[in-house]
Amino acid sequence: MTRPTADAHAPNSTGDNRLVVAISSRALFDLGDSHELFEQQGLDAYRAFQIEHENEILKPGVAFPLVQKLLDLNKLGGDVPPVEVILLSRNSGDTGLRIFNAIQHYGLEISRAAFTSGAPTSDYIAPFKADLFLSANAEDVGRALAAGVAAATILPSTAPPRATEQLRIAFDGDAVIFGDEGERVSREEGLEAFHRSERELADEPLSVGPFRGFLSAVHRLQAAFPAEDSPIRTALVTARSAPAHKRVILTLRRWGVRIDEALFLGGRDKGPFLDAFGADIFFDDSPANVESARKHVATGHVPHGVSNR
Repeated sequence: MTRPTADAHAPNSTGDNRLVVAISSRALFDLGDSHELFEQQGLDAYRAFQIEHENEILKPGVAFPLVQKLLDLNKLGGDVPPVEVILLSRNSGDTGLRIFNAIQHYGLEISRAAFTSGAPTSDYIAPFKADLFLSANAEDVGRALAAGVAAATILPSTAPPRATEQLRIAFDGDAVIFGDEGERVSREEGLEAFHRSERELADEPLSVGPFRGFLSAVHRLQAAFPAEDSPIRTALVTARSAPAHKRVILTLRRWGVRIDEALFLGGRDKGPFLDAFGADIFFDDSPANVESARKHVATGHVPHGVSNR
């Protein structure tokens, strides 16, 4: 892979070009059995179980391959903006020891964490200056989105990890990268009105969605490499089709953000296309779309916009 060159893009809120991802323990590791124990028998039983098994290594969770690939970017050296992963967990420090044992076992460079003993973790996203928050707890995700942070609920998935070293991230458009105005028109007035509106507003940029900042942070990483030799590849996978494609393309061009692949599916099932792209993670606001997608790839539900009201 070509050695990266310096990037002139503006820094993010951390004061540098660092990409910061906050993740919950249940998104990173498979804690299904112990979480079920917590729900059925309560905190004391959960605590006793985790302490008793703290030297048994947890299996990777749905978002583990994504985190591994993100942290591997730090090994490339040169002028690549650094990636930092923060652990935010509703465990206590006591029960969280098992999680850090697993982090050490897998060689994940994660050193910062907040253990809240059952309290919401979202209060610590802003102090850590995270660009993205991934959690299995929908309540924490909703709080993060309300605070203006890109966030998604990681859903259970049987999708196998991707064998390629390249990190591949796929995004839905409306209510994820962009605002949800288009979806509102489509729901309230129908598809014909939506296409008419998009033709009329083709030269007007779409509004900003909750993942706009994270997309820019990913772009800063990509910009450190030649486009033909990048360790990161992105895709827009949207239900839009012509003529509604033009406004999307012009908006991304106005923002100065690169998307490597754009799939305008016109309502087709997204799952097989995401599988063909080889996504390590896919973000979508539609409950129906994420149910389809998670059969094929790791999927994060973004509970934002009119589809979730």
